[in-house]
Amino acid sequence: MLEKEQILLIVYFIIIILFFIIFGIVFFIAFQKRKNKLLLDKFKAEQRFEDEIFKSRIEIQEQALKNVSWELHDNIGQLLSTAVMQINIMGTTIDDKTSESLQDVRKLVGDSLQEIRSLSKTLNHEVIENVGLEKSIMVELTRFEKLNFLTTELIIEGEEVHIDPKDEIIIYRIIQEFFSNTIKHAEASNLVVTLSYKEETLDIRIQDDGVGFDMQSVQANSGLLNMKSRAALVKAELDYISSPGKGVLLTMSYPLKNENKSIDTVLKTTS
Repeated sequence: MLEKEQILLIVYFIIIILFFIIFGIVFFIAFQKRKNKLLLDKFKAEQRFEDEIFKSRIEIQEQALKNVSWELHDNIGQLLSTAVMQINIMGTTIDDKTSESLQDVRKLVGDSLQEIRSLSKTLNHEVIENVGLEKSIMVELTRFEKLNFLTTELIIEGEEVHIDPKDEIIIYRIIQEFFSNTIKHAEASNLVVTLSYKEETLDIRIQDDGVGFDMQSVQANSGLLNMKSRAALVKAELDYISSPGKGVLLTMSYPLKNENKSIDTVLKTTS
């Protein structure tokens, strides 16, 4: 009788040990699968983030090329045409006035060179990484002023804070898309951009005084969806407010104190 009890006890121990072994194996396999899934999700998130960076750079370059065509025609073309007229006058006039005319030509050529240098900056997407968000926005606003598209204003509140250059590209692309919509559709006269550096966030506010639109009719607008999805990539909160005859207001709040904000956000959006 005692031997049977011992045998049963041994069997029970063996069953319990086997149960824990099987449980451990199943748990380990499930853990590995979960770990592999998280790693794959993180890899996909990083790829998606990098793809968006690349896409934004390409779009910035495309927009820059359009800017070049406008400025070549409206600014540099006019300056060079005036220079040609001055040179023609000098060719037929050889007297004391020649020296003064030569100085005028030199000034025109110098202005032309300055314009070309400004254009070369807008052609390179790395200008954002090199000069920062504020100066990149100022380049765009200055261009609008020179081409008589809009009266613009850039307001800076607080002290400038370093932002991850990759995030800056996406933020700039969102702002640039708003600018493009204003130029194409808003029929606006004034555009005001406010960058407000706070303790934990960079708050961006962009307002035009154009014709506006009905929010209900553009909820599925691809441009608005693109801006919101890009804002999500950098964990920024974006809001877009408009109504007919009252212009458009974009507000965006970008967090400054989360080093892993970009990738973490993408993981959340893909889960």
